[in-house]
Amino acid sequence: MNGVIQKLFHYPIKGLSAQPLASVVMRKGEGFPLDRAFGFARSGSGFDPQNPSPLPKTKFIMLAKDENLARLDTFYDGAVGILSITRNGKTALFDITNYDGRNEASKYLAEHLNFSDELQPTLHSAEPHKFTDVSVVSPEMMNAVSLINLESVSHLSEVLGQKVDPARFRGNIIFSGLPAFSELDLIGQRLMLGNVQVKVVRRTKRCSATEVNLKTAERDLNIPKILRDYFGHSDMGVYAEVVSCGDLKPGDEIHSF
Repeated sequence: MNGVIQKLFHYPIKGLSAQPLASVVMRKGEGFPLDRAFGFARSGSGFDPQNPSPLPKTKFIMLAKDENLARLDTFYDGAVGILSITRNGKTALFDITNYDGRNEASKYLAEHLNFSDELQPTLHSAEPHKFTDVSVVSPEMMNAVSLINLESVSHLSEVLGQKVDPARFRGNIIFSGLPAFSELDLIGQRLMLGNVQVKVVRRTKRCSATEVNLKTAERDLNIPKILRDYFGHSDMGVYAEVVSCGDLKPGDEIHSF
């Protein structure tokens, strides 16, 4: 069973834009670098950055509940700690290495989402804590990487009769070459992604975040229901744990062993 990595993405801020990567260094047990390293916690979430523990994703600003996030084009420059947010052609910059910058970014997001002052979120980070959706499952799952099979997305598009954008599934590793949905049967198996070994540990059950069209910010496809109706499950993609260190880049081959 062979495939090819097509694209790599990380999501430095939970719920905000994907950022493509030309390459990435993977380390055993550490997950995808700078992925969901920051999260906008909702007012009253209870998250303590001094003593971080996983919370349900509903405690954070996210596409599943806040589809207007898709109207923002964001980029985080980890080298200097600057978050840029572009809306309606205008860009605002925030230095999120300090409290003032994080607070200003939180105010900006609250205004964009029409939140009252009392509901203003708080931008947090707590390295090595990651704000992944499955962080509540286990420490290992907090550091799992997300793989999306383009053949599965294409098959979904075919049966639906319209194009489904793979970006809806917000994966870290986008690959092609494996039969549609065959990745769902790889749980417990090990794969080589280039020279990086991973273990597939869990199917990715899809939620209402995938309903959001990332270009229009509208909920135009009920992806979880569509998956259930056509395929008898609501899964698209898998999570994997990083077993060995190595470099990863588009064009690297995937094979099982």
